[in-house]
Amino acid sequence: MIDDRDIFLAERQRRVKSYQHNSVLLDASKQFMSETLRTKYSYQFDWLGLPIIQYPQDIVIMQELIWSVRPDLIIETGIARGGSLIFSASMLALLDLSENIADNRATIHPRRKVIGVDIDIRPHNRCAIEKNPLSSYVEMIEGSSIDFDIVEQVRLLTKDYHRPMVFLDSNHTHNHVLAELEAYAPLVGVGSYCIVFDTLIEDYPSATFADRPWHAGNSPKSAVNEFLRTNSNFQIDSFVQDKILVTAAKDGFLKRLK
Repeated sequence: MIDDRDIFLAERQRRVKSYQHNSVLLDASKQFMSETLRTKYSYQFDWLGLPIIQYPQDIVIMQELIWSVRPDLIIETGIARGGSLIFSASMLALLDLSENIADNRATIHPRRKVIGVDIDIRPHNRCAIEKNPLSSYVEMIEGSSIDFDIVEQVRLLTKDYHRPMVFLDSNHTHNHVLAELEAYAPLVGVGSYCIVFDTLIEDYPSATFADRPWHAGNSPKSAVNEFLRTNSNFQIDSFVQDKILVTAAKDGFLKRLK
């Protein structure tokens, strides 16, 4: 039988490129995002029992990127209800498991870690995370993600890891996200990603986020744009967003090139 995997992958590449010229598909995607923002669709999903508050498409692409990059550490800002931390922990556990199987090792000892930072880790959310069977992969730090002492604490914890990945999803104002990028992006390993969520705020009317301090011009995307103007180590991986079409992180998949 012919091995058609290269043909399959080439077809995928062509299909994704064609999406950018398909106005019907792009308009449908924008309409879907607009209506699902209004109805808080992303709040409806759990990962291993905890609310993850992400679009399913973003969850799938995070799985693809983690499997591809094989990070030994994931740093997340913004813990909320813990589902994203447990998602990252489960992916790192799968990487450990797959390597153990390949090496014929019978037992699993976590060799990877997830660091979660949040200014307010509510007791019931902390308790739910700590009760999860994968909590041994998780370390939580309470405090502002841009506070000097917190950043130093995270930097100290990263010193023994070689391929970190970073997810930024806490306070979505321009200055806060820019400060997070300056603090945490340098920790990202070459070939890995810093993913900035809720960049979509820039593309929707301010009324969509009327109860929040962020809006177009004061958003994660405006912070990403300013960061990239002075930092050539990172580049937006537009193929990722072109592929999934529906994402809260448009122009927020930053790949470290050097």
